[in-house]
Amino acid sequence: MSTPDPRFTTKTALVVRGGWDGHQPVEATNFFIPFLEARGYTVRVEESPAVYADSYYMPSVDLIVQSNTMTSIEKEEFEGLQSAVEAGTGLAGWHGGIADSYRNNSDYLQLIGGQFAAHPGKAPGELTGDQSDNYRPHTINMTEAAASHPITEGITNFELTTEQYWVLHDDYNDVLATTTQAVRPWDPWKREITSPAIWTRQWGEGRIFVSTPGHRVDILENPNVKTIIERGLLWASR
Repeated sequence: MSTPDPRFTTKTALVVRGGWDGHQPVEATNFFIPFLEARGYTVRVEESPAVYADSYYMPSVDLIVQSNTMTSIEKEEFEGLQSAVEAGTGLAGWHGGIADSYRNNSDYLQLIGGQFAAHPGKAPGELTGDQSDNYRPHTINMTEAAASHPITEGITNFELTTEQYWVLHDDYNDVLATTTQAVRPWDPWKREITSPAIWTRQWGEGRIFVSTPGHRVDILENPNVKTIIERGLLWASR
């Protein structure tokens, strides 16, 4: 366990993880837990969203870090999550652990503000049947707002070779970075598509932070991605 930094007061972080193992939910969340502990957070880890229905515990949570790809959420679990965020609990996550969770609940999709739709991959003749079929070089483009935002200040456009998320979204998001899907000869779309890659969202009294980069730990280790997520966790927290 990390030694807390005396500059920070004790807060509570809830890590909810699970779903598709390909996103390494255990390893990925473990990567950031020491960072939170060093900043004074007491961290609780749960392997399902069932804890969201705990009406006694949830109001005490300052930050929810979610890495739970796909799966489903029960009505009372979502209501507990929604109530906590509206009352001021922060909600943060990366990649499919937050932007491709609980497809069975449209209210969750509205809460998050962006839903994974696709990650167009390599040319048909290059496919091998493993995860790398969907890894392609692309640029994370910082928006004008990113220059002065505490999550992204000082970070300029950067390149990644990983899944490039095509996200369905709305304009209530405060977008800090985007990424643009090219049009390749084999693609059915006929013009470039720009999706948010990093965004924040205010919901009631709560702050929401989403980074679509973060497929696996090797991407989370990228200095830009790591810095953005660490800052995003602290920014979202109550």
